[in-house]
Amino acid sequence: MGLCDAPEIREAYEDVRNDDTQTNWMLLEFDENKNNVLKVGNKGSDGLDELKKHLKDNSAAFGYIRVPMSNDELSLRIKFVFLVWCGTNAGIMRRAKLSVQKAEVTNVISNSSIEIAASEQDDLDENEIMLMLKKAGGANYDRQASDY
Repeated sequence: MGLCDAPEIREAYEDVRNDDTQTNWMLLEFDENKNNVLKVGNKGSDGLDELKKHLKDNSAAFGYIRVPMSNDELSLRIKFVFLVWCGTNAGIMRRAKLSVQKAEVTNVISNSSIEIAASEQDDLDENEIMLMLKKAGGANYDRQASDY
């Protein structure tokens, strides 16, 4: 069985992407019984703060988050964040394999505006992520002349 072969992974990914559901994040975790197989560890509807509660400092995981953005009520758009988590106490072999495994995960999680690599909770500041999304999104109409 491959790293991302479980059908529930694709289903969770599509659930996060679907505007008609409340689900706005998912977390793929390594199966404890099969070291090189991912499973849907958690998913939810309360965004980044809820996802962060499931990140462990002794593990690695992949997250996917739907983020609504707008400059005003008429310009709502949805952006997606791909998260590569490797906690500070994750094992050396897990760390070594993570970049290769990330490539396989991105075959399933193929649409994102930005990618974030994080190893500590502080790496996932919502304001910083929003700024990164704005920069990745092109035109930013809420910037002031003093921001240039």
